[in-house]
Amino acid sequence: MNVPPPLVRVEGAALAFRGRPALRGLDLTVEAGTTLALLGPNGAGKSTLIRLLAGRLAPDSGGIRVRGGDPHGDRAVRGHIGYVPQEIALYPRLSVSENLDVFARLAGLSRSARREAVQSVLARCALEAVAGRPVATLSGGYQRRANIAASLLAAPDLILLDEPTQGVDLDARAAIHAVLAGLRAAGAGVIVSTHDFTEAERLADRVAILSEGRLRLEGDLAALMRPLAAAPPEHEAVMEAAPGPAAQSALREAGFAPEAGDSRLWRADHGAAGGLDGAALLASLRGRGVPAAEIRVRRPGLETLYRDALGALEAAA
Repeated sequence: MNVPPPLVRVEGAALAFRGRPALRGLDLTVEAGTTLALLGPNGAGKSTLIRLLAGRLAPDSGGIRVRGGDPHGDRAVRGHIGYVPQEIALYPRLSVSENLDVFARLAGLSRSARREAVQSVLARCALEAVAGRPVATLSGGYQRRANIAASLLAAPDLILLDEPTQGVDLDARAAIHAVLAGLRAAGAGVIVSTHDFTEAERLADRVAILSEGRLRLEGDLAALMRPLAAAPPEHEAVMEAAPGPAAQSALREAGFAPEAGDSRLWRADHGAAGGLDGAALLASLRGRGVPAAEIRVRRPGLETLYRDALGALEAAA
């Protein structure tokens, strides 16, 4: 029996810009009907990977395949891919409907097909109420939804999104999440680059964590999260002022480490020493001269996996 190839296969993909590696031999597969969240710090290679998958770039070495074909070299393959860049890629003076008609023409749709496709994506992205308004007059949330709608006109099998909810309010975020959930339910593959752990947990079936152009952790999100169910709660200590050397020593003895770039936030990702609750821990730290304003207690989640993956990298270095 012939087994169809995965929707996306990346094998040993490497790419450098002016001699600086952006991806270093990355391997990844994505099946249809799956949402993959790409996580990683700035410069990790997330946007580069998305542009490779969209066919905007070609790897220096290795292979990129979407539906078994080369998205960079084969225009027909690119026709099955919807790419939503981080920037709003629309004509600000044209209405939403006019923009969609332009992009439908660029996708090669006939006049009758264009009309049907525009109406379909307006409905799918809940844009009917603003269809006649110029894009420049819309809120950021509506602009981002219109940006997504433009990528769906040719009914792509793979949708690539780079920070699709950046800078939008909660209502717009929920609307965009509904669109993406609908795409997955319809059988499309969705790859989302995001810095939002809550968003990734809500949307994704699988997660891939990148750093310095390498894949640090990848797998089924539910399976990766399962061991965390029995893990101790995490603690965050918020300081009233930057702690001095003695207070820093007390924090470290209690299992805390400073948040990068923020001397007033300390974390105990795997539970503070002694198993104290938030109030008791706050009293204990203050008793040792730590200028702690509050202790936040939360269950470990995807952010814990992320920190562990990058922490293991730092420890190895």
